[in-house]
Amino acid sequence: MQTAGPLFSPDNACAAGLKPAVFLPTTRAEMDALGWDQCDVIIVTGDAYVDHPSFGMAIIGRVLEAQGFRVGIIAQPDWHSTRDFEALGQPRLFFGVTGGNMDSMVNRYTSERRVRSDDAYTPGGQGGKRPDRCVIVYSQRVREAYKSVPIVIGGIEASLRRIAHFDYWSEHVRRSVLVDAKADLLVFGNAERQIGAIAQRLHGGEAITDITDLRGTAFARRGIPADWVEIDSTELDAPGALAPPINPYAMEEERKQTLATAGVTPQTADAAAAVSTNVVKFYRKVPNAQREHSVIRLPSFEQVSADPVLYAHASRILHLEANPGNARALVQRHGSFDVWLNPPPIPLATADMDAVYELPYARRPHPSYGKAKIPAYHMIRFSVAIQRGCFGGCTFCSITEHEGRIIQSRSEDSIVREIETIRDTVSGFTGVISDLGGPTANMYRLRCKSPAIESACRRPSCVYPGVCPNLNTNHSPLISLYRRARALKGIKKILIASGVRYDLAIESPEYVKELATHHTGGYLKIAPEALGEGPLSKMMKPGVGAYYKFKELFDRFSKEAGKEQYLIPYFIAAHPGTRDQDMLELAVWLKKNGFRADQVQAFLPSPMATATAMWHSGKNPLKRVTRSSEEVIIPKGIKVRRLHKAFLRYHDPENWPILREALKRMGRADLIGNGQHHLIPAYQPVGTRAGGGLPRMGGVPRASLGGGGVPRTSGVPRPGARVGTAGIPFRTQHTGLPKSGTASKSKGPAAASAPKRRGR
Repeated sequence: MQTAGPLFSPDNACAAGLKPAVFLPTTRAEMDALGWDQCDVIIVTGDAYVDHPSFGMAIIGRVLEAQGFRVGIIAQPDWHSTRDFEALGQPRLFFGVTGGNMDSMVNRYTSERRVRSDDAYTPGGQGGKRPDRCVIVYSQRVREAYKSVPIVIGGIEASLRRIAHFDYWSEHVRRSVLVDAKADLLVFGNAERQIGAIAQRLHGGEAITDITDLRGTAFARRGIPADWVEIDSTELDAPGALAPPINPYAMEEERKQTLATAGVTPQTADAAAAVSTNVVKFYRKVPNAQREHSVIRLPSFEQVSADPVLYAHASRILHLEANPGNARALVQRHGSFDVWLNPPPIPLATADMDAVYELPYARRPHPSYGKAKIPAYHMIRFSVAIQRGCFGGCTFCSITEHEGRIIQSRSEDSIVREIETIRDTVSGFTGVISDLGGPTANMYRLRCKSPAIESACRRPSCVYPGVCPNLNTNHSPLISLYRRARALKGIKKILIASGVRYDLAIESPEYVKELATHHTGGYLKIAPEALGEGPLSKMMKPGVGAYYKFKELFDRFSKEAGKEQYLIPYFIAAHPGTRDQDMLELAVWLKKNGFRADQVQAFLPSPMATATAMWHSGKNPLKRVTRSSEEVIIPKGIKVRRLHKAFLRYHDPENWPILREALKRMGRADLIGNGQHHLIPAYQPVGTRAGGGLPRMGGVPRASLGGGGVPRTSGVPRPGARVGTAGIPFRTQHTGLPKSGTASKSKGPAAASAPKRRGR
C-alpha cells in the first residue's frame, strides 16, 4: 500500500496561529465577531449544522480550520433563490457543496418512492428542508451567485454518483453528478486528504483546472494526456458483443441506426460477435512501472444508459478498481468530454484518525436552533466512532464504495479521551455511552496479515464466501478497548449499537462473551438479511449456519452472566436473487423462532451499489459479465415487493389477504389455518383489509386499538400472548427501552438507540 504524509503538519498550514472558533460562522455577524472580512472556504450542506465528528460538514470544516483556513457554514439554505448562498459573501478559495450525511433522495423517499414526512438531520425532524438531488441544486445556486468561484462537491451523495449511475427514482441511468452540478472537482470518500490539498494548492495560486493528480477526485477533461496508456475495460473483463440486440429482420439501415445510438460501429459489432465470450481476460496491458500512468476506459455514459449489460460490466470494473493499493484511474465519456476518476485516496493512519476526531468540536448543534431537537444528533451524541471502512462488501451497502474496504482505526488512548470529553462536557450525559463502533462494531484494527497481499488483492469481500485466511480476526484490541472504557470513572455502561458482523465474531468466542456479558442491553440487533442461498449469494452475506453458531455462543454467555437476552435479526425484502419461495421459508422461520418484525426494510437500489447493477441489468457483476452470463431474479414489480414485505410481517392482519392468495398460488395452502403450525389464519379480523366492519381511526384499524384508543405496541409479549411454533414468546425488532422485567435481568440500562443501518 502506498503511503501519504501526515494530514496535519507545518508544511500544510496556511496561516499558523488561527484561533479555533467555538462554532464555525454561519452569519456575517459571527464572522465579524471573529474578526474575519472573508471566508477562505464556505461549506454548503443539506444537514443542520451540528458541530460533532459524526457530521461530515463539521469534520471537513474543522480539518480545514486546523490547517489555517477560515471556514464558514451555510446549512440547509433556501434553494429557491441565491439569497442564503450569498449570506457569507464570496469565499477566497472555493465553495464546498455536500448533501449531508445521507443521500438526499434516500433521505426524502422510502424504498416504495413515497415521500417521508420527517428528516432526522433537521431541527424538529421536519421534512422538506432540502431539495431533491440537493448537490446539483445547491451547486446551481452557488454558480448563479458567484460565477467565477470554484465549486468542489463531496459527501456521500456526490461520492456514490461520481460515475454514470442507475437512478432508482427516475428509473434511468443518470450522468455523473459532476456533470449535472457543473462542479470543478468532485471528492469521493471521507475526503480529508483531498479537501485539505485542494485548499492548500488554491491558496498557493494554482488554478482549480490544474488540479488533476489528486487521489480521490474526479474532474472533466478532453482527451487523454500523451504520457498515459489507455486500456479498454473490455480487454480486462470481456462483456461479449458490445452492440445491443439487433432485430434479425431489420433492414441494414435500421441496424446501423441502432448501433449508432449505442456508439458502436458495424465493424466493431461484427468483430465483437466473432469473439468467444467464454474466456475471461484479466491481464495487464502495461508493465507495473507504468500502472500509475494507466487509465481504464469504461463504456461511455451513452452506452451504459442504452445497454444494461454494459452498465453491469462498467459496475464490475469500477468495483475491481477500488483497492487503493492497485487501483488505476478510470475514464468515462460523457458527450464530448471525459469524466476522469483518479484512484481512491490512501487510508488515514491511526495518528491522523486520532487528530481528526480530537479537533475542537463543540459537540452540539449550532445555538441558532435553540431548543429544537435534531433527532440524528440525539441518537449519536453519546456515541464514539472508533473506526472507518468495511471489508464486508455487502452488495446492497454503500460503505465500501464511500469509505473503502481498508479499516482505519483510532488509537485506544484517543477513544478513551473522547469518552472522557463526553462525560465531562456533554449536557445530559447519564453515564451511558450509546455506542463504540462505526460501519460495523467489530472490525476494529482488523486487516490483512500481509501488506503485500492487501495491496494486490481484488476480492470485493474479505469474509465472503468465507473468512479469508489472510485476514487478521484477532478481537483482542477491541476487547481491551471495551474493558478500559467501561472501567473509566463515571461510566456506568458501554453499549454496542453498531451492527455486529457475527461471522467474524464467532472467530473470537471471547469477544462474544464480552459482548453478551457487559455490552448488550437485553436485545442485540444483527443483520442476517436473508436465509436462502439465492439472495445471500447476491448479497455476499454468510449462510444461516454462522448465525446459529453466533446465537449458540451468545445464548450460552448470556446465561452464564445471569441475563435473559435476545438476538433481534433484520432482513431485507425484495433483494435481487430473492424468490417468493425464499420469502415464504423466511416467514416460516420467523414464526418458528418467535419473531415479529416491527420494521421491514425493502431493498432500495442506491447509486453505484453492486446490487443496484443487478437490479437494473438482471446480471450478476460478482462474476464475469457477458450477454449469456448468469441471470439474476429481480423482484421488481410493486405486487411482488409488497408480497415480500408481507411475508416479513406475516403476523399483521392487513397482510393476510395477499398472503392467502400467494400461498394458494404456490401450492402451500396447508399453511393457512388457525393452529400454531399454520403461518396465517383462515379468518380475517373485522376492521382490517378485506374484513369489512369498523372504519379506521387516523390510519390505525380500530380493532387494533388498546384501551383509551392508544395503538398497541408489539415490543414485549403481553400476558397470554401467542407464541411461535417452537414455543418461544414472540419478540420484535426494538427501537427503545424494553419494558421493565422483560429482557435483561442486569441492573444496567437497556439499549437506547436504534442500530446504525448505514448504506441501506
